[in-house]
Amino acid sequence: MTDDLIARLSADLKPVRPTAMQRLLLAATVVSTIVAIAAMLMWLGMRPDMPDAVWTMSFWTKFGYTLIISALGGVATVILARPEGRTAWPWRAAVGLLAILLVVAVVQLARAEPDEMMPLVVGKTSLVCPWRIVVLGLPILLGTILALRRMAPSSPTLAGFAAGIMAGGAGAWVYSFACDENGMMFLALFYTFGIVMVGAIGAVLGRFLLRW
Repeated sequence: MTDDLIARLSADLKPVRPTAMQRLLLAATVVSTIVAIAAMLMWLGMRPDMPDAVWTMSFWTKFGYTLIISALGGVATVILARPEGRTAWPWRAAVGLLAILLVVAVVQLARAEPDEMMPLVVGKTSLVCPWRIVVLGLPILLGTILALRRMAPSSPTLAGFAAGIMAGGAGAWVYSFACDENGMMFLALFYTFGIVMVGAIGAVLGRFLLRW
């Protein structure tokens, strides 16, 4: 009886590509990021000084920091999507990247004039920046969570957090095209806060939506 049951259950099995999981997560991320970009353009619009901004270090620092954080969250998400998934190095790399950014921020502040220091720290949008990142990151998070529901993470909360960090980083990357803040400390504080907020939302969603 047992052998017959096993035979029937395995009769229609089809081979799965080794990279099927990565392809599914990538597709979900790309599609939802396009949605976030469209939302940003309709809601906030591109920063008006973009032709000049692309020649500045601050623009490319925001571009690189948010994109790398998103990539590290994505790597952690892929690893944690498997039942045996355990990882630590993406989190260490993210903390190391933040530490480097803080050093750059301190150097920028040390070189600034006294009346320039506060704008470099809090800017003009510190009260809205994290929330805008959350709003732009949510479509990406939801797309990733839907993809993860087809997988088998053994730590749903941690997998949701990783997905949230990936989505928050991607949302922050999208937002960087609308944001004209130039302070590295602003980036380290308020962008990171927005990313972590999306990570926290992902942890909660993962706890309830990714349970077996």
